[in-house]
Amino acid sequence: MMRHLIGSPSVSSVSPEWDKSNAQVIDHLAGWCESLGLRVEHLPIAGHPGKFNLVASAGTGPEGLVLSGHTDTVPYDEARWSSDPFRLTEREDRWYGLGTCDMKGFFAVALEAISDLDLSSLKHPLILVATADEESSMCGAKALVDTHRRLGRHAVIGEPTGMRPVRLHKGIGMEAIRLTGRSGHSSDPALGVNALDGMYLVMAELIDWRSELQQRYRNPLFAVDVPTINLGHIHGGDNPNRICAHCELHFDIRPLPGMDLAELRGEIDRRIGARLQDSGLRFERVSLFEGIPAMETPAQSPIIQAAESLTGYAAGAVAFGTEGPYLNALGMQTVIMGPGSIEQAHQPDEFLALEQIEPAKRILRGLIRRFCMT
Repeated sequence: MMRHLIGSPSVSSVSPEWDKSNAQVIDHLAGWCESLGLRVEHLPIAGHPGKFNLVASAGTGPEGLVLSGHTDTVPYDEARWSSDPFRLTEREDRWYGLGTCDMKGFFAVALEAISDLDLSSLKHPLILVATADEESSMCGAKALVDTHRRLGRHAVIGEPTGMRPVRLHKGIGMEAIRLTGRSGHSSDPALGVNALDGMYLVMAELIDWRSELQQRYRNPLFAVDVPTINLGHIHGGDNPNRICAHCELHFDIRPLPGMDLAELRGEIDRRIGARLQDSGLRFERVSLFEGIPAMETPAQSPIIQAAESLTGYAAGAVAFGTEGPYLNALGMQTVIMGPGSIEQAHQPDEFLALEQIEPAKRILRGLIRRFCMT
């Protein structure tokens, strides 16, 4: 299974030259699920040609367990790989290949965990969900939310955590601030309205706001226990002797659970609008993508307590985003937990340590027995 999954390119990217269909991965998963006796649904994603979700299920009822993951990978730099990224390569007790840990490997482990179970004895449903484009647009997870269907009560998303449970993560928004002034000869500043001067005020306002947010919000469960704002890119003007008429700043914001992206964007608009009042500059804020909400599953949730019991680790928090908020929006309680390490994700020579496979299968079987067979 791993050889077929790694050998099926399914890069998702906001750059069209990189973006590929995930149909081949979905077809592989569908065939394996059908051979195990699961009912399989191919779900084309409206507005995204060549992109598909898959829902495979056994058993019926309102409760049950969802094993979920994304089928896509990030782009890659083949010149920095020691082996073919689309060929599963074993060395040093590791499996190398694009997607081995993030996160095609989870599907192979999950299907292997299911393979020796008697699905006719299920008392509650077992569902495998495979989504498209988590690494770019989240269109797969959003399409699931749009169905408003009840998939299950408890969910595992197999992102690489070394099989340590995670119940919280930060959200992320990426924003652009665009200022438009008026160009003119630099010998007389009164001839124009300088957008670079205005962006200096915008950056100062964002830095002040960041400090205020970090005093208002704190969660010690996170390694970086405050919300962050990173000023990541700026461009403006065209020549030293011309008053800058246009300037654009890109930044990200990573809110803690309990902070709402829409409210934060409204606060940005109000603060910067007030700061630039009477400046003569036109101000526009554009969200570079819809954003990913923060996630928090209560510590008392049965799925969290079961994951902690089976792994021996307390559920923690991570800074990276997942599809967890979207599954929770469908009425699930979600734990993030899968084989591999986030340190290997998005890297050349991505790998999955072989020593993690058997423990991952054992833990997934324990969850299936707990939520589907008792």
